[in-house]
Amino acid sequence: MKKGRSTAKLTDHTQKLANYVVNLQYDSIPHEVIERVKIMTLHTIGVSLAASPIQMTKDVANIAIEMNGGRGGGASLWVTGEQVSPMNAAFANGASADMLDWEDCAWAGHPLCGTIPAGIGFAEANKKSGREFLEAAVAGFEVYQRVSMAVQPPKGIDHVEKGWGICNWQIFSACVPAAKLLNLSSKQVNQALGMACTLSTIASNLAQATMSDSYNYQQAVAAQSGALSALIAKYGIRNLEGCFDIPYAYGEHLTPEVDNTWFNRNLDNHFYTMDILLKHWPANMWVQTPVELVDMIIKENDISADQIEEIIVNPPTIHRMRFREDGFTSLTEAQFSMPYVIASVILEPSPGANWYTDEMMINPKLIELAQRVKAGTDPGDTLASSFEAYQNGTHPTKHVTIITKDGRVFEKSLSNHKGHPANMFTWEEICNLFRQETASVYTPAEAQKMIEYVMNIENMEDLSGFNQLLPTKNHQKG
Repeated sequence: MKKGRSTAKLTDHTQKLANYVVNLQYDSIPHEVIERVKIMTLHTIGVSLAASPIQMTKDVANIAIEMNGGRGGGASLWVTGEQVSPMNAAFANGASADMLDWEDCAWAGHPLCGTIPAGIGFAEANKKSGREFLEAAVAGFEVYQRVSMAVQPPKGIDHVEKGWGICNWQIFSACVPAAKLLNLSSKQVNQALGMACTLSTIASNLAQATMSDSYNYQQAVAAQSGALSALIAKYGIRNLEGCFDIPYAYGEHLTPEVDNTWFNRNLDNHFYTMDILLKHWPANMWVQTPVELVDMIIKENDISADQIEEIIVNPPTIHRMRFREDGFTSLTEAQFSMPYVIASVILEPSPGANWYTDEMMINPKLIELAQRVKAGTDPGDTLASSFEAYQNGTHPTKHVTIITKDGRVFEKSLSNHKGHPANMFTWEEICNLFRQETASVYTPAEAQKMIEYVMNIENMEDLSGFNQLLPTKNHQKG
């Protein structure tokens, strides 16, 4: 008899997750978790609309319409107000949510640009209530957090070198809310997870290696594929159960060791949704704290760009001190550069797409100022050590020194920047940030309508009216 691998399932992790998704009810979710998801929803919509001026944001909307075979389908493209299928809306909105790198960072990626686009899209198209949307979003975050942590590379291995496949596990952040809003049975949810496993990409660092904006398309495809996985399970697929139980079904191609204890960890008594960080600035996760410090120092001391001799970040973060004296070539390259983003916040204190125009990325004044941002003398934080600190509930402490041309020295240290779970936005703060994010597409009154809608979304009986609050293609502010 021909030898082969056994398909025996020795555990039931997948079925437990599927049961959790089906059984999770609004009334069993703590109030603070509901409020946090509402804050996350408003922020995700805000950063997506903030990306409206970016050409790639327009491109993904057009691609979604082309894939859709035209307009129509019941789910909205947030930046234009046009409607397509929920799957294609997840594609476009997933990309726009990630476009400015402003959304979130969980312990292992960006679930907001999968969970919220898929959740809203399927809720709109299926006329679901706000409570049903919130249930689906919480389920998405909870499954995503556990799956992503189960397949992390062993401690000490830098994520940029091995096993860092954000969009591999990103697919589950969209699959789960779509499955719940389609009212799939626990068996069908199990199969939807299996289909997502089948469609998940292998670990690839090509986008970061080349600093390509294809990273945003990766997020788009992950959101779309997650939604597709749920739809396939709805129509029926034979077998395909137990993707997190069959030893070689998921994770083996990412890391040599899968920590199976994460799949169902604290499933009945802890909401890992509360551990997701929201970004204060449109920039990479590990650029946030130094930018926050620079912004605080220059505002507190009324320091202008022309007065600055040098800015020192200590300890620096490896792979985030990139500087190009001939200018920056992509959104991703600029967003991942501590010198670039620090120069941007000094020259343009109101963040948004204005930081990442083609003109800004080669602006001589910005390049000259970015050149003054230097790495401190302490050993640099690696991405692996930074993530390990975050996963343990802390955050890398950064110290920024600004030296002016007349010899004055200003210093400040910070660990948990605004938006970190230990320093989360209040409702007032997130609303003010939303108004800032959407100033290019909304009047103040229009922004307020969206704020009130999301703040009270649990009272909405039918989310198909969400479309009426969006900017339209032919009517955007300014």
